[in-house]
Amino acid sequence: MKGFKEFLLRGNVIDLAIAVVIGAAFTNIVNAFVQGIINPLVGAFGAKNLNAYTSCIKGPCVVNANGQVTSGIQLMWGSVLSAVLQFVITAAVVYFFIVVPAARFMARRKSAEEVSAEAEAKEVALLTEIRDALVRQA
Repeated sequence: MKGFKEFLLRGNVIDLAIAVVIGAAFTNIVNAFVQGIINPLVGAFGAKNLNAYTSCIKGPCVVNANGQVTSGIQLMWGSVLSAVLQFVITAAVVYFFIVVPAARFMARRKSAEEVSAEAEAKEVALLTEIRDALVRQA
């Protein structure tokens, strides 16, 4: 149990749990954006709901009252297009609002090695000045 407790209290697990919850909430935002803005824009040129875009590839497609195909083979490419749009929008938002700012922040942030190297360089310069001052006095 001790190892399991340490595993759960590790920062990575908690960060991952938070990311999953935020991701689920973000998915709802993206879905609403696609259904509320993208679908109506596409609807200006055709059907308002992307799921309505289908093609029949074998025989005449007969659809019953429940919307199920009873004969023929129907490709529902509109729902695939909607899912692709949601993915692209999600990926773009994650990239431009999370990845790019994080990369900029990490580039500005100095690593511990860089900080110690700068401190060592300053120390060497100071010791060199002290040495030179002592040589001039002698």
